[in-house]
Order: sequence, then C-alpha cells, then structure tokens
Amino acid sequence: MADELRYDGRVAIVTGAGNGLGRAHALLLGARGARVVVNDLGGDVHGGGQSSAAADQVVAEIQAMGGTAVASYDSVEAGDKIVQAALDHFGSVDIVINNAGILRDSSFAKMTEHDWDLIYRVHVLGAFRVTHAAWPHMRSKGYGRVVMTTSAAGIYGNFGQANYSMAKMGMIGLASTLAIEGGAKNVLVNTIAPIAGSRLSGTVMPPQMAEALRPDYVTPLAAYLCHESCQENGGLFEVGAGFHAKLRWERTAGHHFGSQPFGPEEVAEKWLEIGDFSQVSHPKSIAESVMPILQSADSPFGHGKV
Repeated sequence: MADELRYDGRVAIVTGAGNGLGRAHALLLGARGARVVVNDLGGDVHGGGQSSAAADQVVAEIQAMGGTAVASYDSVEAGDKIVQAALDHFGSVDIVINNAGILRDSSFAKMTEHDWDLIYRVHVLGAFRVTHAAWPHMRSKGYGRVVMTTSAAGIYGNFGQANYSMAKMGMIGLASTLAIEGGAKNVLVNTIAPIAGSRLSGTVMPPQMAEALRPDYVTPLAAYLCHESCQENGGLFEVGAGFHAKLRWERTAGHHFGSQPFGPEEVAEKWLEIGDFSQVSHPKSIAESVMPILQSADSPFGHGKV
C-alpha cells in the first residue's frame, strides 16, 4: 500500500467547488490537510443567479472532517478577490484548480454573441484572472501547482457547443504556455479533460451512466497533479470512470514540395500522402515542430532531409 499523499501546509483554491467535480476536489484536498478556498458563485448551469449556499455547504463538510476551509462567493471574473481571500485567511496560495464552468448550448446558426461571450468570460477569462492573480505569489516562492479543466468538446468538437469548445481548447493553449513559463520556477501546470456526471452533464446523462462517471473517479488525478511529488508539467489527460490516459499531438510524415513553384493542383495530387498516418511524429514544442520542416530536402533553410 502506497503512503498517503498529503497536502499539509498547502493552500488550495478550487473554483466552482460548490458541486460536482469542484466539490470532490475540495473535499479530498481538505481531507488530506490542505487549507481550501471553496469558491462558488452559486449560479445555475447557464450562468444566472447567485447564492452562498453551495460553497457554505462544502466548507461545512470539510470542517466536519477536521479540515480547514473558507468560502468565496466571487465570480471567477474577479479572480483577484478569490486569491486575496486565500492570502487574507491563510497567507499564501500553492494550488489552483480552475474548475468553474457553465453551458449555453446552441447550434452555431442560432448562437448569440451573449452565449459566446458569457462562456468565454467564465471559462477562459475566469481561469486567466484567478491564475494571473496567484501567479506572482507562486513564482516568488518557487512553488505552485495549477490544474486547468478542459473537455472532450474542446479536444474533438461537439455539435451545439461552438462556444464551449472554443473556451475549452483555449484552456489547453493557456496551460501549455504557462507550463513553459512556470516550469523553471517549479510552478507546474497541467490540464484534465474529465468525463464525469456533474451539473453540466446531468441534464443529458442517464442516472446509471452518471453513477458510473462519479466526480470522485476524476479527483485522484487532479489531486496528484497538485501534489509536490508530481513533476508532470504541460500534460493533457482524459479521465473518467477510473480510466486515465495522456494525450499528445500526432503528425503525419507529410510531403515537402521544396522550393519549386507549386499550386493547389499539386497539393491535391499529394493529398493522400499529406494525410497518411502510417508514419508519424509527436512534436512536443514549437522547436520540435519547426526544425524538421526547415531541414527537409530542398528547403531553403535545410541541409538535407532529417
């Protein structure tokens, strides 16, 4: 049996922690010794309304287990206030789990700018503002763990969720760059794509499936990524129902036309080769992506094919 991973002395912020995934994250961290800021605006799944009840309930549950927690009722758009709550009550911030989210599903033809903007503001702008406020405190002490929450809709797309897919893919891009910028300061950033029964999925998921996809099947991965022993940085993980997997980009060998003139006709002729995944590479950075291209045969930058 492995030794229990604990978070004693750590201060964690979990957004959207009043229900579902966020609640499960907050409860586990609180039970393992972290001092937790339970943030939840208390609105509905579409971004309307406000209530303190959900956050207060989770704080009470953590305290009943002997843990330490305080509630924050601010919108994630006021991320500086959420981080300030951690500083005011606990004097520090070590862990940020950006979990807050809403849905405003609509086909693209019927989607309004309000539908688009509200999803962006809660998911992307909210994650930016909370993380941006916590970032200097983590960097200055040389320690931090940040978890972003994306979705299969962001990775693969999904009908009726252009706004949500945009925001969730944006979380992956944000996390990838923060991992590069934070790594040298031991501020590590990763992204999870949960498959879980929650308030957002509960409206379309039958009860039996929701039971199989309980949030507490996702939380162990999120918690591990937040632990000081975890050195993962810049990873993207699908997780749910006990399944855990890491994702990466894959690229075909492609075709290089070299320096001779070519047009769409030549592209069409080589289309099958361009899309042939029988030989692939897995670039992990811009440098790894660009250098083989520039060094290919007949490239004006190259020195022969690599």
